[in-house]
Amino acid sequence: MSGHNKWSTIKRKKGALDSKRSKIFSKIIKEITVVVRESGPDPDSNPRLRLAIANAKGASMPKDNIERAINKGKDKDSANFSELTYEGYLPNGIAVYVECTTDNTQRTISNVRAIFNKYGGSLGTTGSLSFLFNRKGVFTIPKKDDINLEDFELEMIDAGAEDISENEGVLTVITPMEEFGRMQKKLEELKIEAENAELQRIPNETVKLEPDSARKILKVIDVFEDDDDVQKVFTNLEITEEMMDDME
Repeated sequence: MSGHNKWSTIKRKKGALDSKRSKIFSKIIKEITVVVRESGPDPDSNPRLRLAIANAKGASMPKDNIERAINKGKDKDSANFSELTYEGYLPNGIAVYVECTTDNTQRTISNVRAIFNKYGGSLGTTGSLSFLFNRKGVFTIPKKDDINLEDFELEMIDAGAEDISENEGVLTVITPMEEFGRMQKKLEELKIEAENAELQRIPNETVKLEPDSARKILKVIDVFEDDDDVQKVFTNLEITEEMMDDME
């Protein structure tokens, strides 16, 4: 399994095992609010909103919650959110990208810096990790009986897929960032619903640590993800099979 697929899989397992459903829903609501503010409340004319709604459904968010999030985005008096990224290093040369959506920039950067400092890391400057990561489109699709794998792969390659894999009944399709929209459109045409679709920051190379050190890094990632302003966290930590088993 390639590095980016390992990271995608462990993120999927972490999401499936996360008992803090309200935390997950809060992040999705914030995403929906932002995209409605930017491009309107009509999913038919707002591809990013269609994607956010699909991801909300994939996380089993109730329809009422989704509608409230859309209405919140339409409310001009509700809080304005900004999308920010922070980059830094944790011990043992582990690079970390933290994507945030916030209505208070000072609070967010203070919290992110405090987490880096507390766990022996350091916050870097914007762009300092750009050479280590590539942004890729990642689509996770439950494998159903009506999906012919050979035909599916041909359709995905035609839509710009650069990697297709299967693991535990889930198909993962990786695309260049520039092909994300085309893949989203292709799946809609084929009436195939992705469990999750997003842009991820995939490391060009990963750093392998001893199990105890790696677990400490994963715990710090959990601390980042626990912050209300943090949407996603990416790292160049090598995910081993042992670590995957620990997620069971």
